[in-house]
Amino acid sequence: MATIAVYSLKGGVGKTTLAVNLAWSAAVQSSRRTLLWDLDPQAASSWLLDTGTKAKDAAQTVFARDVSPKKLIVPTAIEGLDLLRADTSLRGLDQFFFELGKRKRLARLLGDLDKTYDRIVLDCPPGLTETSEQVMRAADLILVPVIPSPLSRRALDEVIAYLAREHGKHAPILPVYSMVDRRRLLHREAIERDTAWPVIPMASAVEQMSVRRAPVGTFAANSPAGEAFARLWTGVERKLSRVRAK
Repeated sequence: MATIAVYSLKGGVGKTTLAVNLAWSAAVQSSRRTLLWDLDPQAASSWLLDTGTKAKDAAQTVFARDVSPKKLIVPTAIEGLDLLRADTSLRGLDQFFFELGKRKRLARLLGDLDKTYDRIVLDCPPGLTETSEQVMRAADLILVPVIPSPLSRRALDEVIAYLAREHGKHAPILPVYSMVDRRRLLHREAIERDTAWPVIPMASAVEQMSVRRAPVGTFAANSPAGEAFARLWTGVERKLSRVRAK
């Protein structure tokens, strides 16, 4: 099993879009047994993929060992893709982790799912928090969506510096340019500077996700955005193979 965290210091950078489409690619493109674990109390990924079954605000109980993660996991409409939903109880997760004092609780919970899934995608809340600390210790790969702007790039640099300072050896970081509009000079200059970074375009197909409540691949796989997500996932799989080989 490999754990891919989709994380950003900033909100509004396309994090949920990235997480949902990567989870779809893992399940459909690579035929991996995949879980999308939504850790963001805004629960956007959960809303996009939820099958409509009723659920109580129980997401935080998983971390308190009151409930096994497997009891809260639900299937989605996509074969091979399951969902562990977020809800409002996660608003207190940072304080819970702080009081708990166990630095690898999330990693241990993920270890319990090792034989059930091949890939787990974590949709993480923004900010440098107790939750992000848990994520960074548990992930095999950290994807960071970056809008081509100085502020978003600065946020990425802060994350890289923080990990180097506080964690030393940590999971590889893969920056991804998100919401790219090639008509904008600032965006063109950014992607020309960082040619190795994957690029996800700003596109109507991505906007349609919230209308259709589905990943781009289910309704526009051959669109520029659909093909960009597919290429990104191929790159993620290659990166994971190199990480595991070390």
